[in-house]
Amino acid sequence: MRRLLAAVAALLLALVGTVVLVAYVRGADARALEGVQTVPVLVVDRPIAAGTPADQLDGLVRTELLPARAAVEGRVEDLAQLAGRVADVDLQPGEQLLAGRFVAPEELTAPGTVPPPAGAAEVSILLEPQRAVGGRLAAGDTVGVHVSLAEPAATHLVLDRVLVTQVQGAPAPAADGEGAEAAASGGGAPTASLLVTLGLPPAQAETVVFGMEHGTVWLSLEPADVDPSGTEVVTPDTLYAKDPS
Repeated sequence: MRRLLAAVAALLLALVGTVVLVAYVRGADARALEGVQTVPVLVVDRPIAAGTPADQLDGLVRTELLPARAAVEGRVEDLAQLAGRVADVDLQPGEQLLAGRFVAPEELTAPGTVPPPAGAAEVSILLEPQRAVGGRLAAGDTVGVHVSLAEPAATHLVLDRVLVTQVQGAPAPAADGEGAEAAASGGGAPTASLLVTLGLPPAQAETVVFGMEHGTVWLSLEPADVDPSGTEVVTPDTLYAKDPS
């Protein structure tokens, strides 16, 4: 009986201690904010996945009082501000809810893609890896579009600085040995085709489609420091006359 009474007493003391500690911490927070201008801020309480509609955020966010100088510009003060929008990125617990991270559903960018330039169309072309920089292209790269025709035989850089908005089906290395050993020896060239989507004006999209329908298309990676000027139509008559510089 004495042991039971002792256990109950210990439990009561623990509960009282917890209540006192919580009250003290809350009091300390209140004392720390005395004389400081505070503002209500919506803070992410549970992970929010990209694409989550704003009207489903109840229970995923909480309101906190923060010093005004700690509140981030563009913060959301009321979920009504986000009506009709969805999260553009994944949001993690502890971060302030920002209006700039919510967009209209039609503006939501799918993972692995970048939006095309304003007013641009998108066209997809299926290419073997050697025609697409060995399969190393990624969304956000800019490329040159080279078209070769058989009759009459000619090749030319018809477009430059074209934005890649998506790459699908990135090729896997071909089996050419034992895994790591093949990779170390430089083997395992990619074999599967890629579906490369380009964002470009409609008139330029016509050029790409014509090249795919009536000839062959090669893409060259064009970083910002690549100068595409000085190119010309290459034919059998001009091939060996070109200046190698």
